[in-house]
Amino acid sequence: MSPDAVTIAGTAGVILGGLILYPLGHLWWGSVVVAFFAFSDVVDGIMARLQGNSGGWGNFLDSTLDRLADGAIFAGLTIWFFTGGKDTAIGTAAVVCLVLGMVVSYARAKAESLGYKASVGIAERAERLASVLLITGLTGLGLPRVVLFATLVLLALASMVTVVQRMATVRKQAMAEAEGTGI
Repeated sequence: MSPDAVTIAGTAGVILGGLILYPLGHLWWGSVVVAFFAFSDVVDGIMARLQGNSGGWGNFLDSTLDRLADGAIFAGLTIWFFTGGKDTAIGTAAVVCLVLGMVVSYARAKAESLGYKASVGIAERAERLASVLLITGLTGLGLPRVVLFATLVLLALASMVTVVQRMATVRKQAMAEAEGTGI
């Protein structure tokens, strides 16, 4: 099996778990399935390095499919809490996490496409994913919903801080570049 196949299969599993189990209210099993398939995100990179075929395409594929996977997780939570879960506060917090998580990734990608570095921030993908999966799963086992709400709010705040950190980092680099060229 190729690293690309592992990436695609893992993403498909995360999407199915996030968009089928979460909207049905199976928060525990959804988190278990998503976590299992999200593990492929580690395996595919190791496979690529061991096979000597790590490179731009695999990195691009992995990063792009990560956005789909993250979107499925937060969209699934949003669907559940706006429908059967009947908790618009949690549903809204999940939407905010979805949007800000995408902006965190976009800010870095855009910075790198312009030749800047923006790998700073307090809310990297691994931390966001681990915390939302753990607390969502435990909520499915009876943890009070307020803990999930608080976790999502903290994730949203941390994501916003990360966006600001990345913007400030790129601005500093851009200003230094402009000063160096006399612009």
